[in-house]
Amino acid sequence: MAKKQTDRKFIAQHKKARHDYLILDTYECGVVLTGTEVKSLRQGRASLVDGFAQLDGAEVWLHNVHISEYSQGTWTNHSARRKRKLLMHRAEIDKLIGKTQETGYTLVPLSLYFKEGRVKVELALAKGKKEYDKRQTLREREDRRDAERVMSAVKRKERA
Repeated sequence: MAKKQTDRKFIAQHKKARHDYLILDTYECGVVLTGTEVKSLRQGRASLVDGFAQLDGAEVWLHNVHISEYSQGTWTNHSARRKRKLLMHRAEIDKLIGKTQETGYTLVPLSLYFKEGRVKVELALAKGKKEYDKRQTLREREDRRDAERVMSAVKRKERA
């Protein structure tokens, strides 16, 4: 039986994370939120730029993710940069505990999205890139684009 294909409605993405970090593994996590946070996310008002996740015992917490205050909120509004609990399976948390104790590894949120009406975070186990690694990645991308341009030019000449 085929799996039901789910649509993701993206709220925010951390585009520079793939440039700054070497992504080793990704996890999909649920997020514990208040009502005004969900309403603000439905308006698309979030930023993952300074965000990171941290293990605290057997729990995973998301820090520095900015979810703007809800514009129609009252005194029950949330604070924009509060820490939020992430929901993961115990086996995944145990793997992360082992990996993050090694030096150089960190947990970085890549994207925040709605999936079947629930807010999810794509969390990555990542290792920081050095400056020369970033330059090498850019060079490889430019070389790949140049090769594609040459190949498309050759194909155009063959058709003509």
